[in-house]
Amino acid sequence: MTGKLPFEKIERTLIDKRPAKTDSKFGGDPYKRSTEDLIKYGVVNVDKPKGPTSHLVSAYTKQILGLTKCGHSGTLDPGVTGVLAVALDRATRVVQSLLTAGKEYVCVMHLHSAVDEAKIREVCDSFVGRMKQLPPVKSAVKRQWRYRKIYYFDILEITEQDVLFVVGCQAGTYIRKLCHDIGEKLGVGGHMSELRRTKAGPFDESTCHSLQELQDAFAFWKTEGNDAYIRKIIQPMESAVEHLGKVYVLDSTVGTLCHGADLKTPGIAKVDSDIQAEEPIAIMTLKGELVALGTAMMISKEMIDEDKGLAVRVDKVFMDAGTYPKIPPKASL
Repeated sequence: MTGKLPFEKIERTLIDKRPAKTDSKFGGDPYKRSTEDLIKYGVVNVDKPKGPTSHLVSAYTKQILGLTKCGHSGTLDPGVTGVLAVALDRATRVVQSLLTAGKEYVCVMHLHSAVDEAKIREVCDSFVGRMKQLPPVKSAVKRQWRYRKIYYFDILEITEQDVLFVVGCQAGTYIRKLCHDIGEKLGVGGHMSELRRTKAGPFDESTCHSLQELQDAFAFWKTEGNDAYIRKIIQPMESAVEHLGKVYVLDSTVGTLCHGADLKTPGIAKVDSDIQAEEPIAIMTLKGELVALGTAMMISKEMIDEDKGLAVRVDKVFMDAGTYPKIPPKASL
């Protein structure tokens, strides 16, 4: 039994601010979108193979689906496999909500000399919590000391000088460097010999699909008219914000938000518990559609209790303007 990433430990409840209904004439259940719209506003959890870069995997996905743009959820080295969420077309920017989300990896660390098992476990445990890490020479960031958090470190097996473990960590943690630092602390040296990402935010191996599976499913839909397989592989973009706290807005508020306005408290219908000020959140319709990503300016209780004020600063809008009217019929209120 492995540990949990921070967002997995939060047990949120939905709190009503005011009674509200949604009009069936506008928007719709994101899980019932047409296949064409699913591709336009979807995410594929690709099981990245060894060899290509994350950028290439994103490019292959774009090519298979005939899209003009895609975006991935965080760089994996060419030799690393596993979870790589690729957002499609209009959903491309949603991956930014995953870049800072916690990650989980399964790793094989090879120690350069034999070490007592109890000592290995003791040293590995000492890395759990806040640690100081210097990124490796070949990395995507400036090489300077920075702090990162290890949420859990579970050793699965020790065979001679090989240590198989699962680690949950803050985004931006270099597992290759972690293995090196553990080897240094053990006094024998060590390196990462194999790595697979098993979680990236709300995505895990249970929804992973290979590029070949994606290509076959897309071809089957286009040639046979059967979209059952492609719909299993492509998830709505809302799946990429499952780890975020959410604020649900009135139908009458959606149109204004789509034109770039920030969210004020009168437009709120429901709020997730345990939202903290300054944290990223998702703004949703009452049908569960993603309207925008934003930054909370209030905690959950303030959003419920206050009759006026700025609740969420809108950062990125995903819903097309015109999906909901600015002032819907009274029956929708």
